[in-house]
Amino acid sequence: MNDYIQLMIDWIEENLTNEFSLEGLAGYMGYSPYYCSFKFHQATGISIRRYILLRRLYLSTEDLANNRKIIDIAFDYNYSSQEAYSRTFKTVFGISPKEFQLNQMPVQSFAKLTIHHGEDGCRMNISRETEVEQLKNRKRELFDHDVLNILNGQVMYEEFKDKKLMGDSDYVPFNEAMCVNATTTSIFDHAFIQTRAAGHNESEENYRNKVIKPLNNLFKKNYNYIVLWFGEDMFCQMNLLTILAYLEQSQYKGRVFYNSFREDEFKVNQTELTLGKYYSVYEEVLVNHMKPTNKLLPVMYQAIELFLEMQTENNAVIKYISKNKHLPTSELLKRLFEVFPTIGYGDSQYLELIDKIK
Repeated sequence: MNDYIQLMIDWIEENLTNEFSLEGLAGYMGYSPYYCSFKFHQATGISIRRYILLRRLYLSTEDLANNRKIIDIAFDYNYSSQEAYSRTFKTVFGISPKEFQLNQMPVQSFAKLTIHHGEDGCRMNISRETEVEQLKNRKRELFDHDVLNILNGQVMYEEFKDKKLMGDSDYVPFNEAMCVNATTTSIFDHAFIQTRAAGHNESEENYRNKVIKPLNNLFKKNYNYIVLWFGEDMFCQMNLLTILAYLEQSQYKGRVFYNSFREDEFKVNQTELTLGKYYSVYEEVLVNHMKPTNKLLPVMYQAIELFLEMQTENNAVIKYISKNKHLPTSELLKRLFEVFPTIGYGDSQYLELIDKIK
């Protein structure tokens, strides 16, 4: 079945700039349109039309970055008008194509699906050392003593610290999963620790040792620069939002840089951020589960859309687990990681959902 789905994906990719025809795909595959549509959704967790829409929009960001005319891009990807393309682009990324073109902001990647287990498709493998060296050539001041690097998780922290990838600067990990469980309006205080520890079924002491103590430099030292290393998936982006909200809460006055990256392709997109809106977004999204009223980086906007969808009872992940609950847990876990890379959940988050449904 994996080979069958991959054939569909390959056909779709070859015809991305043409008007999509489900009947044409079905004729190529030798099955009915309904069967093709059903099997694609079952295997990937997304409809064929949604896959095509997201792939076209993501590929179009490369054309925008190369300063092609927006109307030409719209017609290349088979939109009826520039307005139709711009409307769809803003719905997905939260900004217009023109705004993206002017500011080159990071977006959540939507790479071609590769269904064959164990394969990496055409994804690159750029070493972290090489990519960080390129950053150093562009901004040497971020490698000095007055810089704090906040990294998403213990594994990334240990690699950066052991190898001193960011030179003489300081390193701390953020060992949390803010995309699950309740949180509080105040960040990192006693109420926050109580609430988060209870959500993770941990003692307050364990939570302090795991999450709060490793962040000690953030609380105790003053830095001119803070560099935030967080991936583009929903898991990482909700952690990033929390740190940005804390910087505002603590009235941090230095400069903040966000280094966006994908785990499977360590290509860094560096953006300097202006504080001032993230605490209100944190309250709206993570505390109250509401849509934000501020304009955000596309990558965070996309992640928030996913986060809010995950709060619904019948979200895409729940549906996928329900349809495939007959599978062994290990196999189901593997498929969830493949099918939902933009969610960014780890084993514990998925296992909790699987246990509830099974």
